[in-house]
Amino acid sequence: MTTSNPDTVWTPARKAILVALLAVQFTAAFIIGYWELLATTDTSLIRPIAVTAFIPVALFLSAYALAPRFRAFVLAQDIRTLTMMQHWRVLGFTFLPLYVFGDLPALFAIPAGLGDVAIGIAAIFIIARMDRDPEFVMSAGLVRFHLLGLLDFAVAVTAAGLAAGAYPALIPNGVTAGAMEVWPLNIFPNFAVPAFIIIHLTVLLNVAHQRRLARQSVGGSAQMA
Repeated sequence: MTTSNPDTVWTPARKAILVALLAVQFTAAFIIGYWELLATTDTSLIRPIAVTAFIPVALFLSAYALAPRFRAFVLAQDIRTLTMMQHWRVLGFTFLPLYVFGDLPALFAIPAGLGDVAIGIAAIFIIARMDRDPEFVMSAGLVRFHLLGLLDFAVAVTAAGLAAGAYPALIPNGVTAGAMEVWPLNIFPNFAVPAFIIIHLTVLLNVAHQRRLARQSVGGSAQMA
């Protein structure tokens, strides 16, 4: 199934928990960025702020693997709704004018900005295809879309590391990606990126689960024949 009853999946208690978790994460992002707790002049490729962006993702995957009730909750989510939420990725367009005004390096802003905009726009067409063809929910095309969304983040993180200053030739104007480590731009790696990664993973886990159920159903029918 691609749809679920929101009244049974998203009970008031679960909604309250989600709001509380998002509030905690947003508050943490504000504190980290406003007080520049992870801002550094270090030119290493692995940035501390990039590492912290994946902590919520690690916690999500751990809970999915270890907690059956949480896993059942994840697998009950609506794939269409989650895919549609990727439309908000168009907010990555913000990086492009920041590059034009000299606040971000081209090495980071252009691939990260264009990649996010591409994923956000593509989400519209993916949803339209799902509406025309309900079977598209288990297709390789849907999986590719979400994998490309994850790849876009991988490219952005890599570009941010390369634009940190370790290779001055890559940033000829001297502008680094350091602005992404302080408020307000740190809201992207500390809040938005992990949220969208978790959404991508939730869809991919759901598709894999539905495919597994479909194979089991076909196998069971074949044995009965």
